[in-house]
Amino acid sequence: MNPFFVVEAFEQAVADFAGARYGVAVNSGTSALFLSLKYVRTQGLYPGGPVTLPARTFISVPMMCLHAGAAVQFEDKPWKGVYQLKPYPIWDGALRFRRGMYEGGLHCLSFHGRKILAIGEGGMVLTDDEQAAKWLKRARHCGRQAPDFKVEDVTELGWLCYMQPDRAARGLMAMQWAKDNAPDQEVEYADLRKVKVFHADEQERLLERM
Repeated sequence: MNPFFVVEAFEQAVADFAGARYGVAVNSGTSALFLSLKYVRTQGLYPGGPVTLPARTFISVPMMCLHAGAAVQFEDKPWKGVYQLKPYPIWDGALRFRRGMYEGGLHCLSFHGRKILAIGEGGMVLTDDEQAAKWLKRARHCGRQAPDFKVEDVTELGWLCYMQPDRAARGLMAMQWAKDNAPDQEVEYADLRKVKVFHADEQERLLERM
């Protein structure tokens, strides 16, 4: 039996709950953001310029932008539940989990132990785009179309960041208690404008090395 059937079941359950056509489960919310950023850039969907983020968000978000090859700039703007990585068609929805939450584009979720749907670790990208879903599924598994793959058929680089079946099984159980109107989480994040690695000159140096 293919143990990854439970991952597919969890993906569909979350997608249906959120109002999206597809869900692509990965090992963390950070991985969901990173793969979404790589997809936008490798598919020629990047509109150019830096990525604009709230000054107070989780530190891995701007780091993933830089790892994907994009500079970041911060705006002093409050947000709640979900925000866009402007001007990308990517949303960070780590602090929201409610019915109909899908915002469009590539909407990233986190299932960390401190999140609303807490399964210890894990993340997901929601999308209505079939091509994006197929690319993301290959990218999370070293370019392979798991589980029935041949290494010789791999035609593009990927990463090893898929969700393990036991995490997905926990997620399916947790979905039984998911609330239609769960309130957004509220987290007091530090001001990332004060972090040295995100200063403009340091970003330029880092991007030149990539």
